[in-house]
Order: sequence, then C-alpha cells, then structure tokens
Amino acid sequence: IWCLRSFFSFYFTDISGSARRSTSSPSANQKTPSYSYVVVGAGSAGCVLANRLSEDAHESVLLLEAGPKDMLLGNVQLSWKIHMPAALTYNLCDDKYNWYYHTLAQAHMDNRVMYWPRGRVWGGSSSLNAMVYIRGHAEDYNRWQREGAEGWDYEHCLPYFRKAQCHELGENRYRGDSGPLHVSRGKTNHPLHQAFIEAGQQAGYPFTDDMNGHQQEGLGWMDMTIYKGKRWSTASAYLRPVLGRPNLKTEVRCLTTKILFDGNRAVGVEYTQKGQKKRVFADKEVILSGGAINSPQLLMLSGVGNADDLKQLGIAAVQHLPGVGSNLQDHLELYIQQQCTQPITLYKAQKPFRMVKIGLEWLSQFTGYGATAHLESGGFIRSRPHVAHPDIQFHFLPSQVIDHGRVASQIEAYQVHVGPMRSTSIGWMKLKSASPLDHPILQPNYLSSDVDVCEFRECVKLSREIFTQKAFDPFRGPEVQPGPQVQSDADIDAFVRRKADSAYHPSCTCKMGSPSDPAAVVDSSVRVLGLERLRVVDASIMPSIVSGNLNAPTIMMAEKAADIIRGHAPLVDPGVPVYQPPTLATQR
Repeated sequence: IWCLRSFFSFYFTDISGSARRSTSSPSANQKTPSYSYVVVGAGSAGCVLANRLSEDAHESVLLLEAGPKDMLLGNVQLSWKIHMPAALTYNLCDDKYNWYYHTLAQAHMDNRVMYWPRGRVWGGSSSLNAMVYIRGHAEDYNRWQREGAEGWDYEHCLPYFRKAQCHELGENRYRGDSGPLHVSRGKTNHPLHQAFIEAGQQAGYPFTDDMNGHQQEGLGWMDMTIYKGKRWSTASAYLRPVLGRPNLKTEVRCLTTKILFDGNRAVGVEYTQKGQKKRVFADKEVILSGGAINSPQLLMLSGVGNADDLKQLGIAAVQHLPGVGSNLQDHLELYIQQQCTQPITLYKAQKPFRMVKIGLEWLSQFTGYGATAHLESGGFIRSRPHVAHPDIQFHFLPSQVIDHGRVASQIEAYQVHVGPMRSTSIGWMKLKSASPLDHPILQPNYLSSDVDVCEFRECVKLSREIFTQKAFDPFRGPEVQPGPQVQSDADIDAFVRRKADSAYHPSCTCKMGSPSDPAAVVDSSVRVLGLERLRVVDASIMPSIVSGNLNAPTIMMAEKAADIIRGHAPLVDPGVPVYQPPTLATQR
C-alpha cells in the first residue's frame, strides 16, 4: 500500500493533499514532478532542512545529492571508511565521496596549490570531517548582527545549537540533550592528551570544561560528533531516521546544473542523472545547500552573480549580484610536531596488522582505537594583549600527520594543529567555464595580509612554549617540525609559507547581510536578494568566518533557517552570560 501511495503521490497528488503533483513549467512541454521544496545538496545543512521541512505532513520535499548514499547495501558498516571515526583520512584523500578541489597557486605561500576536500555524499562534509564539534565564540554571532545579519546574534543562535544537540553530559543553559545530533567526549584518556591540557595550565592558560559553553578560552577536552563509536554525520542524525516519511523523496548521483527561473522567480532546477537531463519544480521554494563552493557555483551557472563575469562566459544574467563568490574565507593551520620518547603514540596503530585488529574490533563492537578520531583535546587562546576573545585554536593529536594523511608517519611523535581564527585575507571564486562539470577557480589569497603573517608567527611561538612545559618532560623528544634550526622570525615566516595548509573551512561566499550591502547575496531570512522563492542555507552565507570549526555552526544555521522558512517564531535566550577575561592588558 505504501509503495502504491508513493507511486501515485509522486506523479499526481498525495493523500494529504500536499503540493507534490504533476505540473508543467513555462519552459517545459512535458509533465514534470513538483514538490513544495527542492533542496539541492544532502550535506550538513541539506539533511537538516530535509528533516525539518518534511515534519509538516502537508508539505513535500525533494532532496538532491550529487554523490552517493553514505552506506552500502543499506549497511553503514560496509561503508566503514565513512562511519569508522579513525578512518577519516581515507575519504579526505579519495574522490569517491569528495569533490577534490584545488586552489590557484598561492603567491604568498611559495606558489603552492592547496588541496580542498569537500563532501560529495549523504552528510556532505560531515561524512568526511574530523568530527570536532566546535561552535565558535559568542562574539562571532554578535559580529554577524553588526555585519547586517539581523537576528543572528548569539542570543538568537544559541537556542538552535541546543535544539540540534544531544550531549552525553546532559542539558544545561548551553547544551541540549534531546536533539538529533549526538555529541560526546573522548574515551581514550590518553596520557598525551592529559599532558597537553596540563601543559596549557602550566603555561598560564585556564582550563575550560566546555569550550562550547560559558567559557571558550582555555584548554580542555573536545566535543565530537561521535555516537556509540560511530561517526554521527547529519545523514545519521537527520536524514536516515526520516527516510520513511511519504512526503520526503531523495535522489542521489544527480548533479544539479541550473536553477530554473520564471522571470525573477525560481520555479525549479535542472539536473543530470545516469546521463539523462531531468527537471523538477518547486511550488514554494528552491533551497541551495551545496556548500561554500557548490552553492555560489550553481548560482553563477544559473545567471546569478557578477553580470560582467557571466557575460564573458556566455551566461545570460538573471540577477546582477557581484557578491556571489566574493568574500571567500578559510582557516589555515600548521602542525607543530614533537618526537615522543615513549611508544605510546598512534604510530604502531598504523601498522597493517594492528590496523586489521583495530578494524575488526570496531566492526564487531564499535569500540577501541577505531571508535575515535583521536582529536580529543584542544583549546582556544588569545594571540596578544587587547584581543577581545580567543583568535588561536589548538587541536592536539597523539600522532604525526603528513600531507593530509597521504604519507604514512615514520616515527613516534605527537603534534598540535594550530592556526589563527579570524584571518584578514579575503579571497574569491569564479566560474572556469559555463560547464557545471568544470571545477570553479578558487583564490583564497592566503597570507596576503601582514596581520595574518604576524598571527601565524605567534601560533608557532605559543605552541612551542606549551610543548616545553613540565607536563611533557616524560615524553618530549627532539622537535620534528618546524625543527630546531627554525628560530628567527624570518625562518618562522618561511616555515609558515612552506607548511601551512587549509583546515578545510571555506565559507562566506554568499554573504548574509543587508540589501544595501553591495557584497551581500542573501538577506537575514536567507533569501537571495532580488529574487523570489530562492534561498541559500549552508556555510556560504556566513557574513564572516567564526572562531572555530564550521560543522556545528552550519547545522545551527540550518535549524534556524528551517524555522524561518516555516514561519515559526525565532527562538531566543536573552541575557545568556559569556566569559570575559579578567583583563585584556595581558595575553593570558
């Protein structure tokens, strides 16, 4: 009965009278299915939207994903490269589930071409990332408000972080305990993680028991999107639990190539699947959730962007919005590496026999070294006096990573990933051609600002200082990277140019802001400016990059956007307290 109902509702109308029906477009001669909402991209934001919008039984939702499902034959264990937390580097370095982008050569980084993995699978980049759950600082969202994103200050964002979250430590004013997104703390209790947190305190930094709560500043234990030993992507949290809803339909391996317009109104999309060109229409809205690269790319391919640039590629302009693809921001990071004098790092765990043993334990019990990404400690500090809130982030790892994990570790070593959080170097992206198969041109303009160079210099010095503390005395061997020969500012700057790499946080390419802002692409209701029935919901609409990892903020934004789209009153937590350091006159 359910199959018959789905069949007829797809082509005609479903029992609840939803908007899913056969209709014709001004540009189509044949009957084509339509839905209330067409969501492009089943990533960190798209899965949230598919879930929340389909909660309304009288609405219908179609979710389109360019990549495959995140499981094989309906089983997540068969897709262990995605769901085993420790296996994350496999997909970071493989184009099966990955767009595998590269930037232009970076003039300020020894002309290196930088590698940008982005998710192309159910869950998007939440199925590829390191599973670190970091929200950013409260002041990031207050800054968004000042930058024109009305109603996106911390008091209006925190309730949506809570709504999304189910934290294993329970509920408080900052944490949620009933949302779909399971968040946990590390279970290994590794002595090197303990040493890192203790060394931070010895260096004069506070301990923070929750860097997503009242006090971000300090070193402590990281939150992770891992549940019962498995990666907890947005596909696991939001999508797969609701696949049985008759008003939700998903399509995979379909590349959306164009937004269809009737005048200035979005009416549907065109996509290719199995070599066939298809169209589908939206009775209410088209929502782009392809991420910071794919969403602006699709807008430009559809005639929304800088009209002069589009004209050069033979694309007719539907709406001149020069902000599309501009304002590109990302986080860079370095690995400061120290040799370990005790055989307690993950070096031996990466040997073939041990890897098989770890894998079998995970497959049978979802426990052991395979059940964590091992980035279990970290923190946030200020780079210098008079910085209002932390602008340097640490992720500590009891192992050595070389070239995005593409080169095997050679020694017992540990490292800290460190980088500035609010870089002033701003980039852009543009279409290479009018073909949706061509990757766009990506120009992040890394280290084009003197401020960014100085901040990275401090990142190196402050990381080294933590590694010299007494807590590391039992473990500290020779410095591996940068190496003892790198001491002067000039040497450090050269090391940064040679070794800094993307933290995989591209964002801000469809800036949310006031309609009077020439760089804005969407308004505070995430509607594309100058157009009707078209919204963007993903990391591209951030007005500016937040001070931390981007997955948790992207999920929050999708939760908040879903309420906006459905016409629900916004959630708010007025007067929520946030830690302020006793003085800004000192760096710590």
